[in-house]
Amino acid sequence: MLRDLHLKTPDSIDATLALLQSQGYVADRALATVLFLALRMKRPLLLEGEAGTGKTEIAKVLSAGLGRRLIRLQCYEGLDLASAVYEWNYAGQMMAIRLAEAGGATGDRERLEADIFSEKYLVKRPLLQALEPQDGGAPILLIDELDRTDEAFEAFLLEVLADSQVTIPELGTIKAAEPPIVILTSNRTREIHDALKRRCLYHWVGYPDAARELAILKARAPDAPAKLAKQVVAFVQAIRKEELFKAPGVAETLDWASALVELDAVALDPAIVSDTLGALLKYQDDIQAMQGSKVRELLDQVKAEARG
Repeated sequence: MLRDLHLKTPDSIDATLALLQSQGYVADRALATVLFLALRMKRPLLLEGEAGTGKTEIAKVLSAGLGRRLIRLQCYEGLDLASAVYEWNYAGQMMAIRLAEAGGATGDRERLEADIFSEKYLVKRPLLQALEPQDGGAPILLIDELDRTDEAFEAFLLEVLADSQVTIPELGTIKAAEPPIVILTSNRTREIHDALKRRCLYHWVGYPDAARELAILKARAPDAPAKLAKQVVAFVQAIRKEELFKAPGVAETLDWASALVELDAVALDPAIVSDTLGALLKYQDDIQAMQGSKVRELLDQVKAEARG
């Protein structure tokens, strides 16, 4: 069954769960359901949630599981069409013009203009690449951290998401023969516009409960001893309830567990937790707040719950 999943999109929610699990991604049924619907309905999927909860990983897992090419557009403030869609090879165009002038062929301006504004001089960026035919089926287009861009870029995306096409003034409209599988992520540092959300299916990727986080840890960090893995998950679950500037995500849980394994730890104690908090927390104020008696308090809570 899993072999077939690598050749085609899953035909049920259970098959979608199996596809994710085959790539080491431990998902809940709600995520598998919306992912299955996005694939079946050929709709973009917008994933929102805190950083480090596994949103980006979903696109990577789909790419590996379906055998499709992953095309990633990493968003940032000031992202423009030249970086996201296309730009012209101006150096190549200038060279063509100078060669035409040297050869005395500048009289046929229309022919020269058609030549320098042809695909030969078009530099294709991720969004345009995703509309091209691909070996093995439509690619996975990951538009990562969309909330880092501005509303003007969101407005441009509407054409891409609604019609799987982009318009280049010099060439016309380029439309995908087969729409890419589009995954958008947002850490919700700002609200995404309603017009874009309406074109997508939506899912909030939250922190996992203890049981699922332990399953994730076992899948991604199998070298962690069983006792240590349980204590790590229980400690992370407890620390997320504290008033922190940035609670640790699943990515930080995995980093911390891996760091503890490198130190040959088999269980948590106050000293090793204090010494390795930089793998779990990324702000000095948060680390400072957890030092000393607070670490001991949380560890005592974790051990008491384990005994209970």
